[in-house]
Amino acid sequence: MRVLVIEDDEKIGSFIRKGLREAGLIVDLATDGPTGLALFQDNSYDAAVVDIMLPGMDGLTIIETIRKQGMSTPVLILSAKRSVEDRITGLQKGSDDYLVKPFSFGELLARVQALIRRDSRSVDSHNLQVADLNMDLLSREVTRQGERIELPAKEFSLLEYLLRNQGRIVSKTAILENVYDYSFDPQTNVVDVLVCRLRNKVDKDFSPKLIHTVRGMGYVIKTD
Repeated sequence: MRVLVIEDDEKIGSFIRKGLREAGLIVDLATDGPTGLALFQDNSYDAAVVDIMLPGMDGLTIIETIRKQGMSTPVLILSAKRSVEDRITGLQKGSDDYLVKPFSFGELLARVQALIRRDSRSVDSHNLQVADLNMDLLSREVTRQGERIELPAKEFSLLEYLLRNQGRIVSKTAILENVYDYSFDPQTNVVDVLVCRLRNKVDKDFSPKLIHTVRGMGYVIKTD
């Protein structure tokens, strides 16, 4: 599952991104309105967390804009504004839920997960597949040739990231940023170790091999 967070407070934004990633979600973070809107328009998200007071463009304008453009991504407003009128305005502009700051991360996570479950889009959008490998994003179940494969959170996130970029080479830097939330460190081998663990589960006892190394560039998941 991929979630967009638009929050101009760096500490709050980093806190939310870290927590959502630890829960197995892929997270993009924007710290101003125009960047957040651009990410909305250039990517597909399963849910979004949007602050109201943002530099450049406020959150309500972002939500109103994406709704006019036909985007149905579930949106949770995160705001310090707590009056009933503020909540009504947020819902009228097209949000699906409203959470007041300060907040419990556990509640935010539960609300995001509930929005994703309630999403009325096609069930097919919650299934990723290549060859005989299937990932159900809602049940978090992975199978190959009908056999269930148990994956810890980081391995699940890596596989999801590879599947969302099926046929495209993803660099170690991109994996560190999207799966681990690390800045690039040329000395680290965490990506190699994670890929090796994932291969042992989804490729070792199956054919054809799906996860390929492209020397000097990164990794790609494909059928040939």
